[in-house]
Amino acid sequence: MLLYVVLDKAFFVFHTSLIAFNLFGWAWQKTRLANLIALLATAFSWCVLGLWKGIGYCPCTEWHWQVRARLGYHDMPASYLVFLIKTLTGEEANPETVDFAAAAALLTALTLSAILNARAFLRKQGPA
Repeated sequence: MLLYVVLDKAFFVFHTSLIAFNLFGWAWQKTRLANLIALLATAFSWCVLGLWKGIGYCPCTEWHWQVRARLGYHDMPASYLVFLIKTLTGEEANPETVDFAAAAALLTALTLSAILNARAFLRKQGPA
């Protein structure tokens, strides 16, 4: 049981950190490429894997919920962000609003990351 408690905490820290990195990793030149890769992987999961598992699918959420089920938590929301908001604030969040905000944030971060990565790539290429 201790293993599941540790895994629960580890998933919470990892998944929350991944979300923060997705949102802000484009801001530092040294993390931009890794940020772009993480954002593309997230978009792939949400949109492509989501065709089979449900749009917005995240394997981190699925694995975390499996761990929490072993700990006796069976009434988990579909969205990790809804869970995160409840955990951090104690407030219930509207799932549709959270989903819309998450999609908007992903698109914004992905656009910024792609532009900044492309600009850095073109600078390295220099004049022909």
